[in-house]
Amino acid sequence: MNDKTGTISNLAAIDAAHHLHPFSDMGKLNASGTRIIERAEGVFIYDSTGKKYLDAFAGLWCVNIGYGRREITDAVSRQMNELPYYNAFFGTTTPPATLLAQKIAAHAGPHMNHVFFTNSGSEATDTWFRMARVYWKALGHPTKTQIIARRNGYHGSTVAGASLGGMAWMHEQGNLPIEGVSHIGQPYWYVEGGDLTPAEFGLKVARELDAKIDELGEDNVAAFVAEPIQGAGGVIIPPQTYWPEIARICKARNILLVSDEVICGFGRLGSWFGYQHFGYEPDLAPIAKGLSSGYLPIGGVLVSDRVAQVMLNDVGDFNHGFTYSGHPVCAAAALENLRIIEDEHLVERVRDDIGPYFRQGFESLQDHDLVGEAVSVGLIGGVQLTADKATRRRFEKPDDVGAMVRNHCLENGLVMRATGDRMLASPAFTISRSEVDEIIEILRNGLDHLRDTMRA
Repeated sequence: MNDKTGTISNLAAIDAAHHLHPFSDMGKLNASGTRIIERAEGVFIYDSTGKKYLDAFAGLWCVNIGYGRREITDAVSRQMNELPYYNAFFGTTTPPATLLAQKIAAHAGPHMNHVFFTNSGSEATDTWFRMARVYWKALGHPTKTQIIARRNGYHGSTVAGASLGGMAWMHEQGNLPIEGVSHIGQPYWYVEGGDLTPAEFGLKVARELDAKIDELGEDNVAAFVAEPIQGAGGVIIPPQTYWPEIARICKARNILLVSDEVICGFGRLGSWFGYQHFGYEPDLAPIAKGLSSGYLPIGGVLVSDRVAQVMLNDVGDFNHGFTYSGHPVCAAAALENLRIIEDEHLVERVRDDIGPYFRQGFESLQDHDLVGEAVSVGLIGGVQLTADKATRRRFEKPDDVGAMVRNHCLENGLVMRATGDRMLASPAFTISRSEVDEIIEILRNGLDHLRDTMRA
């Protein structure tokens, strides 16, 4: 055994003995062994055996500028040498946190001018959850505490985040959802639209919000939250009729509209934020992931002027925050990340160049026997597997077919994600056209593998 092999073996054993992984069956993982990722460059990652993978998922939807950007390394090093940490409590701030808030607000639209910093998207969810209730109480509406979310939505894995997320398999662990959270349907036309057109279905599902408000009582509802495009739920892109109707209902029924921008924010859709792509103005918007391209953990909540003025003038102390809110080193990484996105015109590149090319490649898969739809916006896409294209019939075991395609892609050097029978991709904004071609080629081979296996 050489030193390299010994090191890998030791790390795997240590991992099995001590490391509990997120969202994992640790018994099965320890039996199969952990894949150890050692380095990365551009859109590629390399495991401890030297195997190279094209990461079509940008880590977890987040490495927007690609791996190996020394500019961020240098910015972080400078900040750590200057001021490695100080808090935002007790009337203090640091230059990176202050400048980052200004930079984010510059891209968030004229109605969004304040940011509350957290360490993750999950913490951002807990933050706006409390802020929405505090806002209404300050305005003399203490009963407006109920939050409406969507089935199959995802908003993190803290107690509030997992409750708001509409995934039953998460609710089964921990007696969730907590009190005060309700769910309505998702705009998943392909599976749930029946005989309705996408436009008809979009309106139908949006109007479930009206019905739920009636059920709960308008004086009891604080907010509605949803992702512009559902990410972990399967890259569910809503019909064009959906978001205008949701925005109309929230305004008419006097509830806050919360746009979860953790995945869609900072350029993923070819706009700085997902709400800009779909043309609505939220009151609150949690952010994370692409804020620093995952180089260091940082998140936050965009706060509209409507909410901020009440927080500033009527609330007094907002008794909420974290030791690392606005951490100066994380903020320095995020500032450099946003500078790169600006200077290299990466949002425009996603909108005008690589995003349309990615969509063209994805749509080319629709001729495959097992593909019901292949859809994308910017650099986020989903391929729906189907047992019958004409009737949109699903496979009896959606998880099994998705896993089969995902695993075949992984064996052939492509990292994708499977949510049931939908194959998901969200590559870095710096990906080249030839690398997009590689994604499509390997994915098509994976689809062929599924078809051939089923015929055997």
